[in-house]
Amino acid sequence: MAVTRMTATDPAPFHLRRNTRDLARAVQTLAGKLPARDLKEVLAKANRTAVRKGATAAFGTMKPRPADWYCFNAGDNDTVDWYPQGVASSSEAGLPGAKALAVTWYWKPVGAPAERGIRVTFLDTATSKYRHVLLVAPKDDTYTPINIHAGGVAWYGDLIYVPDTARGMRVFDTRHIYEVAGDEDQIGLRDGRYHAYGYRYVMPQVDAWTLTGPAGSARFSFAAVDRTTTPHSLVSGEFVGADEAPQRDGRVARWELGEDGTLRAGDDGVARAVNAFTMPAAKIQGGLCHQGRWYLSQAGTSRSNGVLLTAEEREAPVSKKWPIGPEDLTCWAERGQLWSVTEFAGRRVVFAVPL
Repeated sequence: MAVTRMTATDPAPFHLRRNTRDLARAVQTLAGKLPARDLKEVLAKANRTAVRKGATAAFGTMKPRPADWYCFNAGDNDTVDWYPQGVASSSEAGLPGAKALAVTWYWKPVGAPAERGIRVTFLDTATSKYRHVLLVAPKDDTYTPINIHAGGVAWYGDLIYVPDTARGMRVFDTRHIYEVAGDEDQIGLRDGRYHAYGYRYVMPQVDAWTLTGPAGSARFSFAAVDRTTTPHSLVSGEFVGADEAPQRDGRVARWELGEDGTLRAGDDGVARAVNAFTMPAAKIQGGLCHQGRWYLSQAGTSRSNGVLLTAEEREAPVSKKWPIGPEDLTCWAERGQLWSVTEFAGRRVVFAVPL
């Protein structure tokens, strides 16, 4: 029987082992061949403009309207090739002076063109300018697209965690953003030049954390940072479809973070989830915990509003109407706001409500 409250459960299925492999060496090879650019420069050279509090159909029957929001430009709002999923704030990262949001997208084109992977969008909320950066898997002196859903994103210091649904977490580093000047039809090193499908910047994966248990023992659908715990912690959870419930319940889990943002692991290289909870609803697309209270973003349909659920442990959730197509969540503590992003073409917006 499905639970109706946030209920403590066994965290063991969420234990993760560090699995860096040859990623560090490959990134250092790229660092010797490509010019590095910091996040400040990427934002300063942002080439697209969002519309603050622009017109949007994403809110549907949601009342009251969000406290703030940014609409992507027409091309990004309407494309059926890319879908936004994850959102994180510079406040979550511990960089309040940056005033930025990070949004992950995955490639889901009409037809069957070559895989283009995943990307992260950095949006400067002070200027409304933004730019896409292609996330890539480094290998030797080149790199390839990453074919995952990128259903969420968590940001801590320089590190960006992107869930890999069946495997665990992929890690990227804003200190490793590189500028390329290739054409729109190629990826990686070709004929002595680096390409990224026309993107100006790439960010290679630097690390990975993979499940210690059998495949399918846990899912990684969304992610967030909780800066109200000691030490700070990473949270991730599972999307469970309505057709799977109540035979399967979605869970959230938490891992402690070191000061540099790396998961705290034992001598065996395993980061053990310190706790886990079963969620009181299916179709959860994003979740976070702030000051002991859980916030869960529940999808509706492609045409109906979702629901924001809030609850403390062992507490029945309170529900509020949420936009159409809601996804991941992030906290902007200094503003007292909860941010999310919507995914459907023609209804894409990054928005905030009071915590």
